[in-house]
Amino acid sequence: MEQPKKNFKIVSDKKARIILPNAITLIGICIGLTSIKFALDGKFAVAIIAILFAGLMDALDGRIARLIKGTSKMGKELDSLADVISFGVAPALIMYFWNLQYLEKLGWFLCLTYVVCVALRLARFNVNSEEEPSWKDNFFEGIPSPAGGIIVLMPLVLSFSGIGELFFKINYDLLVPIFFIVVSILLISTIPTYSFKKIVIPRTMTKFLLFGLVLFFGALLVYTFKVLAISSFAYLCLIPISYFHYKKVKKEKNITSDKDEELEDIL
Repeated sequence: MEQPKKNFKIVSDKKARIILPNAITLIGICIGLTSIKFALDGKFAVAIIAILFAGLMDALDGRIARLIKGTSKMGKELDSLADVISFGVAPALIMYFWNLQYLEKLGWFLCLTYVVCVALRLARFNVNSEEEPSWKDNFFEGIPSPAGGIIVLMPLVLSFSGIGELFFKINYDLLVPIFFIVVSILLISTIPTYSFKKIVIPRTMTKFLLFGLVLFFGALLVYTFKVLAISSFAYLCLIPISYFHYKKVKKEKNITSDKDEELEDIL
C-alpha cells in the first residue's frame, strides 16, 4: 500500500510566524547601530532619520507579531534589547558626539545616566507586562523608551529645524544637559502618560483620520525636522494632561488599593 507523502518543512508554521517579527526587530537593531556610525561621520541629520526608522520598526514588530499570532518570550526579550540599543545607546552617543563631548566627564556621565534609565525602564516593563489587561492599558508608567529616544534628540532637531533661532538664540551647552536630566527622570518616573493603544475611532471619522495621517507624514517628509520638533513639543505638553486624566479616571473607577496603584507597562 502506497504511503502518503509528507510535506517537507524546514520550520513549523508556528516558528515561521515567530521569525517575521523577530527579523523586523533585528533590522531595527541594525538601523539603531547604523545611526551611531552616521554620528561618528558627522552626519547627524541622517542619524536622526535612522532613529526614526528604528522607531518605525519598533512600532511594527509587536503589532505584526500579535496580528499573525507570532508572539514569543524570545521576541519580548529581543524587543527590549533593541530598545536599549536604538533608543538608549544610539541617541546618547549621537548627542555625545554632537555636543556633550565638549563637557568632558560631565557629558559622559549624562550619557551613562540616560542609558541606565532606559535599561531600568525596560526592566520594569518586563516585570509588569504579565499583568491582566485593564483600563490602565490606556496609560504608560513614565514615558516609553522610543519617545524618550526622540525627545532627548530634540536640541539637535531644533538646530536643524531653525525654529529656535526664529525667537531667541539657544544655548545648546545648557539645553542638552537639561534635556538629558529631564528625560532620564521621566523614563523611570511613575507619571501616567498616554499609550494611544485603545483609541476608538467612529467609522464616520475614519476617512478624516486617514487624511490627517497622510498630511502628517507628507509634512514629515517635506519638513522633517520642523514637524519632528513640533511633534516632540506637543508630546511633552500632553504629559501633564495625561496625568490629570489618569487621576480623573482612577477616581471614577474608585481604585484605592496599593496593588491597583501599579500601571500596566506596555511598550
